[in-house]
Amino acid sequence: METQKYEQILSDIQTLPLSEQLLLLEQTASLIRNKTTSLSKPRSIMELKGMGKDLWKKIDVDQYIADERASWGG
Repeated sequence: METQKYEQILSDIQTLPLSEQLLLLEQTASLIRNKTTSLSKPRSIMELKGMGKDLWKKIDVDQYIADERASWGG
């Protein structure tokens, strides 16, 4: 948005009575909320399957578990 256009809109809003400014704020928030919720789809934990598997290729899992247990101090 152009700065001049933005400043004009802001100036126009400031001339409105407080009740209309609040109504405008509520309606604008609702519009933005609707846009953002329609963009985000539900996610599944299954999307993470296989992520990071390359990190574990060079790690001995049994040794890793033993080291973790030893760090617990129990």
